[in-house]
Amino acid sequence: MTSNFRVKFYAFDKRGLRPAGVVTLLLAAQMTFTQGAFAEGMETSVGTVGLVLGKAYLESADNSRERVRAGARVNVSDRIVTESNGHVHIQFDDAAMVSVRPDSMLEIERYDYNAASPEKSSIKLNLVEGVTRAISGKGAHEARERFRLNTPIAAIGVRGTDFVVSATSQSVRALVNEGAIVVAPFSNDCLASNFGPCAVNAVELTQESLQIVQMDGGSPLPRLLAVADATGSLAPTAAVAADSGKKTESKAVGTDVYLESVTSRKVTSVASNTVVTPPVTPRPPTLATVDFTPDIAIRASDVASDQLVWGRWTEGRGALERITVNKQQAAAGRTATVGSSLPVGFGVEYLLYRTDKGRETLDSNLSTVSFALNAAQAFYVSPAGYLPMQVNSGTLSIDFNQSTFATQLGLSHNLTGVIDFSAAGRLEGAGNFYSNTDTQKMAGAVSLDGADAGYFFEKQVLNGNVQGLTLWDKQ
Repeated sequence: MTSNFRVKFYAFDKRGLRPAGVVTLLLAAQMTFTQGAFAEGMETSVGTVGLVLGKAYLESADNSRERVRAGARVNVSDRIVTESNGHVHIQFDDAAMVSVRPDSMLEIERYDYNAASPEKSSIKLNLVEGVTRAISGKGAHEARERFRLNTPIAAIGVRGTDFVVSATSQSVRALVNEGAIVVAPFSNDCLASNFGPCAVNAVELTQESLQIVQMDGGSPLPRLLAVADATGSLAPTAAVAADSGKKTESKAVGTDVYLESVTSRKVTSVASNTVVTPPVTPRPPTLATVDFTPDIAIRASDVASDQLVWGRWTEGRGALERITVNKQQAAAGRTATVGSSLPVGFGVEYLLYRTDKGRETLDSNLSTVSFALNAAQAFYVSPAGYLPMQVNSGTLSIDFNQSTFATQLGLSHNLTGVIDFSAAGRLEGAGNFYSNTDTQKMAGAVSLDGADAGYFFEKQVLNGNVQGLTLWDKQ
């Protein structure tokens, strides 16, 4: 926006106020009302929080701190801080999406998005610690040489992309889902204050890669590792909290770099002056000890009073079934909600039955409910058959006021390593919820009083797919 101002200066004489001279000032400023276009100290809103799970905080430039709420606006210099159960999604005004995973801190250092000329945008994020997934918006797509994600020891530039980064003060790992990234250590030729990808000692990783980029504080150059090998070396550990009896995961920094990835691919190009680790034979990962799969199968008497029960049309997986009963037992006093009888394209033999209390509508006094994973069963389906997986963690949140849901599961198997399933979408009036993409599907339902929930899920992975069932209790 260009503005012209003509200013007249006046002076007093014996005859009163009269013009003493005219000075014309031409002030031309092309201003875009986005990040960085305002004077220092003024807050500039650049995005909206779309999802919050668990405990997460928004720290402003003045070091004030408040709990993050869905729908809150974020500004330049804001920091998103998550605790061990926290997860935040941010949608920026240029349609970029950023996910901040548990135990993380992400700073929005600069976000100058020029809507009129996106190629003139300047964007800089700073991952202080933890894990984040970034999906480029119009600003990064059109101004790739002006986008930067800094970590404590390395700079990351993009080629229009979707990528996941895990960072500590001494280590950085990154995985590409789509597009390409360029990772380089900080140096005199690659300053944190600069924008865009660095060219010196850089590694470029593309979406076809079967590898991840890793850099350690003691190593001067980034290197490439096979995903399976890296998964094995950083598989999450877990412990049971003795004081509360609840299952909790211990923190394994860097593990979540594999989560939220879509497919595995191989590297096609590497920048000059790079060090590439030769291919290695993958070793089986060490699995977490926490598993929400019951040791023995439930019986009809165990679920007689439950509001939600999974019923199967056939014998299912036989001795591998853990949280299902036959259809007749599940249907006793309940009606079917979601499953293979509905047009959701799963091709499985399960139905989730719900106590309907003589009606089909949810209680009217429900707001936002967080659920704890109660029980689950999951399988890795491959040419070798159905192989039981561990279900190591899970979160589910339903906003009944906004009719939305969001969920996440952490699974593992020796042949697959760590697998993450996450989904979000709309909640229907009858309490059913769905999410379908090219690589995964899910369908679920919540009890009419909002106290229980369950869903079926399926996700494509390399050489097969992962599928399973879940049951949840209100926290």
